[in-house]
Amino acid sequence: MYYYSNYYPYHNQVPNYHYVPQQSVYWPNPYGYRHAAEMGTGQGQFKDYGRNPFVINIEDATKQNQTFRTALWTGENLQVTLMSIGVGEDIGLEVHPDVDQFLRIEQGQGIVQMGDSEGNLTYEQAVSDDYAIMVPAGKWHNLTNTGNVPLKLYTIYAPPEHPFGTVHQTKAEAMAAEE
Repeated sequence: MYYYSNYYPYHNQVPNYHYVPQQSVYWPNPYGYRHAAEMGTGQGQFKDYGRNPFVINIEDATKQNQTFRTALWTGENLQVTLMSIGVGEDIGLEVHPDVDQFLRIEQGQGIVQMGDSEGNLTYEQAVSDDYAIMVPAGKWHNLTNTGNVPLKLYTIYAPPEHPFGTVHQTKAEAMAAEE
């Protein structure tokens, strides 16, 4: 790490301030860790890199994803999936009894609904780019795309919800796999 003590004249007034120049510096990687850009995933084509160290621009990956659901990283205690919900479509009303879920909208707009039972969705909120949704374990929930472009999001399940390597091209494929 670079540190220029006189580069920023007020550095002594800012606690824990260290100037790091904005330049690309590459060091050999002795551990074999890989960055997604090195993996040749191609635009919109992803696979599960779980149980290995992994770094990715999650916003770009989410926007490039063309599948209904793709597990991007499945570990022992959490899972990251990419999703693309078509115009007028929804994720599907569901509940995860033992899984907390985090969803982050990167593109589009929709309506999220939650409640204690299938017929009692008492919570409703409009969401769009940059919104985060937290779904507690045991809450029924659904997310519907109300916009005119695909709703692009990623979701984190803790613990993992889907098998390692899950790829569902469409919602129908996902529904069939879950039955």
